[in-house]
Amino acid sequence: MDRLLYGAAYYDEYMPCERLSQDVEMMKKAGINTVRIAESTWSTCEPQEGVFDFSHVERVMDAMEEAGIGVIIGTPTYAVPTWMVKSYPDVLAETRNGRGIYGSRQIMDITHPAYRFYAERVIRKLMECTAHRKCVIGFQIDNETKPYGTAGKNVQEKFVKYLRKKFNNDLDALNAEFGLDYWSNRINAWEDFPDVRGTINGSLGAEFEKFQRLLVTDFLQWQAEIVREYKREDQFITHNLDFSWKGYSYGVQPEVDHYEVAKCLTIAGADIYHPSQDQLTGEEIAFGGDLVRSLKRDNYLVIETEAQGFPDWTPYDGQLRLQAFSHIASGANSVMYWHWHSLHNAIETYWKGILSHDFQENAVYREVCTIGKDFKRIGSHLVNLKKRNRIAILVSNEALTALKWFPIQMHGGSEEYNDIVRWMYNTLYHMNIECDFIWPEMESADEGAYDAILVPALYAASDAVLERLNRYVEQGGTLIATFKTGFANENVKVSHEAQPHILNKCFGVTYQEFTIPKHVKLTGEILSDRADEAAAEQEASVFMELLMPQGADVLASYEHPNWGQYAAVTRNSYGKGSAVYIGCKTSEKMLEKIFRETLPGTILAEEPEARFPVIVRKGVNDLGRKVYYYLNYSGQEQTARYVGTEGTELISGRHVTNEEKLVLPAWGFQVIEAVR
Repeated sequence: MDRLLYGAAYYDEYMPCERLSQDVEMMKKAGINTVRIAESTWSTCEPQEGVFDFSHVERVMDAMEEAGIGVIIGTPTYAVPTWMVKSYPDVLAETRNGRGIYGSRQIMDITHPAYRFYAERVIRKLMECTAHRKCVIGFQIDNETKPYGTAGKNVQEKFVKYLRKKFNNDLDALNAEFGLDYWSNRINAWEDFPDVRGTINGSLGAEFEKFQRLLVTDFLQWQAEIVREYKREDQFITHNLDFSWKGYSYGVQPEVDHYEVAKCLTIAGADIYHPSQDQLTGEEIAFGGDLVRSLKRDNYLVIETEAQGFPDWTPYDGQLRLQAFSHIASGANSVMYWHWHSLHNAIETYWKGILSHDFQENAVYREVCTIGKDFKRIGSHLVNLKKRNRIAILVSNEALTALKWFPIQMHGGSEEYNDIVRWMYNTLYHMNIECDFIWPEMESADEGAYDAILVPALYAASDAVLERLNRYVEQGGTLIATFKTGFANENVKVSHEAQPHILNKCFGVTYQEFTIPKHVKLTGEILSDRADEAAAEQEASVFMELLMPQGADVLASYEHPNWGQYAAVTRNSYGKGSAVYIGCKTSEKMLEKIFRETLPGTILAEEPEARFPVIVRKGVNDLGRKVYYYLNYSGQEQTARYVGTEGTELISGRHVTNEEKLVLPAWGFQVIEAVR
């Protein structure tokens, strides 16, 4: 891209009064250069079957074209019109809870023939209306797509066909691999295949969820192919990928295979939402950005993020600007808000946009104006930021799904796969060590690009993936894995050999027993024995495996009258590399100590002195110069030492030298472009 995209979703059809011209003028004043339209307007575009009206799309395109503002067109397929459901009631997905009732968005069966027919028709009509327009810079296919739990008769018939292909029509192989003899779940004829919604078998249930993810991939690939028939060479195709949700964007999306979906996109996109005010840490911005950037090893678009959002997200002064530059620091080529104006009706009335309900200038709008001026003035120094990270985190949808069926138990509850992913990621983030993500489906050559790979709870994985990790270590890499790794195969069948399966070669450790810790302290030379360190920071938590070294060095053991003979953390030399196994969850502070002891020097040597709440992000810009972002995620002034060649602080324009002390105001930042 030749510029940063800065903008918002704009819904002229939602407006309670005529104000398109006023909005355009306010956008121009704010430096907004892009709007996203049309993605939620099917019933407006096609009010009755076969009757099309794109006048609201055309009037917005006309206004934006005249103003020099780019337009992203969203295909309007994520919310179906009433007439379709009236004619085809079974277009609504049948889920574990039965058939849906019309009202909410995203409740349809994305495989239904009638839905596909009408979706294709409205996409083609919309493309005919928009693709040739000068202002249209790209297309977003659908919106935060999921399978929506679809599990009706037609979906289950497709699933059986999928299984027949996977197992070469061999029912005995299926029964054996999934362990269906248990509780008389054995299937002896394909025509007797039961409704999978009732299964208690984790292997079968996880396979169906994998199949549902495949439906999403197929659906989005199908839409992308239609759009490709119409789009110009200079127009992109994207999709707003989202994440698991804990009241905000949290972890790997369980219902979508991001890695596979990204293959049909020309540029990956993301919706990233996060806590604000005193809870603003930048963790979600960085995590989401790093994950989506890694999908295509390239820059990405932030298609949705918050302006005001929920009432408890209304940003403090300076936070919106800090957030915008944090996205760019992760490699984003856009910051786009959901949405321009706050709504006056319906369920999202209080998910506020840039403008409040009165449409007047406000504190958020004024800060948007500041960001727009920044991007216009120095955006050429920020766009297309490229990163070369030496460490990657391996994430897996299969492991995530398997651990949903078999949660990581703890006293009083359980933890999820994403909790372990974020534990490892957040520790690196607070250490100011940037990382990429990789997936089991990637080519093995991608693994060799990294000095170290972190593997959080890879519970389910094929033998081939585990052998690749062994080879990675053997060839000189550093592998750091946690408990619950290498326990079951890709079909969630637990290994009957020594655990961790296959990886016990590189780790030099096995275990037979595991338990839930309670007041079990860790001890070892790499851990602090300081009396003033909180006891909880030195304890195992959530889950612990009782490790028995088979040649590995013990870095930490359990301090407990019964478990004292077992290791908690080990390190083993294997071939040219090193493999570290962490048998329990610890505090983040303790995990940082483990990382400091075990990560390669090539990674630690690049670690900045700064610590959270000061976050340092960096990359190389289009001019071939290093750009450093120093971001202060706190309400107090912070200082940091700049380490790099002399350069220019881009916001102020002042000269900066190596070793210079930087003063970062509350919720403030500095961006330094090095001379070389």
